[in-house]
Amino acid sequence: MRILFMGSGDVACPALEALLAHPDFTVAAVVTQPDRPKGRHRRLAACPAKICAEAAGVPVWTPERVGAPDAVTAIKELAPDIIVVAAYGQYIPESILAIPPLEAINVHPSLLPKYRGATPIQWAVANGESTTGVTILYVSKAMDAGDLLAQRTQPIADTDTAATLTPILSRLGATLLIEVLQKLAAGRAQRQPQDETQATTVYKLNKEDGRVNWQRPAREIYNRMRGFTPWPGCFTYANDRLLKIHWAEVVPTACKDVPGTVRACDDQGVLVATGEQCLRLLDVQPEGKTVMPAAAYVCGHAVLPGQVFT
Repeated sequence: MRILFMGSGDVACPALEALLAHPDFTVAAVVTQPDRPKGRHRRLAACPAKICAEAAGVPVWTPERVGAPDAVTAIKELAPDIIVVAAYGQYIPESILAIPPLEAINVHPSLLPKYRGATPIQWAVANGESTTGVTILYVSKAMDAGDLLAQRTQPIADTDTAATLTPILSRLGATLLIEVLQKLAAGRAQRQPQDETQATTVYKLNKEDGRVNWQRPAREIYNRMRGFTPWPGCFTYANDRLLKIHWAEVVPTACKDVPGTVRACDDQGVLVATGEQCLRLLDVQPEGKTVMPAAAYVCGHAVLPGQVFT
């Protein structure tokens, strides 16, 4: 089976590596995103999928717009049997989807139809879900709305973050992808339409999503902290200075203080009132400093009970 792989981010690499290692499949080429400026010095850097493909000696294409006529022509000349998509990052037009006889399939890290969109892992954790999973589906004109081929579930632990869950789901998706491709090759794959009444869509994260709204319940703030790790993170302001919250815990104590009020500062951390119960900050990062225990932060900064984080 000749495969055209389209992917970019870290989550695409396990799927690509699984295809490269399997004797029944030939990855004829990899289409990925062009090099982008990255880091403090904004130097051009290749995406993870490109690095993985080049290390394996696979041809790599990086069109700025995959639907451009020259890109479509190149894919037609490649004559793939199927297109496999994993975190590619561009809309794929029908002119490309119609090329392979086995169509195009996508590895998506959620249990569709829930959490369609670019950030399903982050929002599943941020919304306090206890279960997520991966889905292999046909690529369609509408985002993540194609017929389903297979799904596999994955529990979300209360201490999981988007950072810890992403590699788990990536590996799970790679394993499921191989199973689906083998069924497609044998003519045994079955497709199932999605239930549109159950569909939800999530948007791409921005920095402001990480700003703590202390009016929210402590559990909700805790879940958003987990979901937005490593980016955009979780932050508030203490004495008009940025304070990143790297880890915290819910303290089931009722309180009537104004949300955001510091209730206690001790060797256990910083206890803060929320819209419901309290949140104890355990690991924090003051502006311009490294990550430290909240108890150490209290020793070197003017944080006192009664202060209000904004």
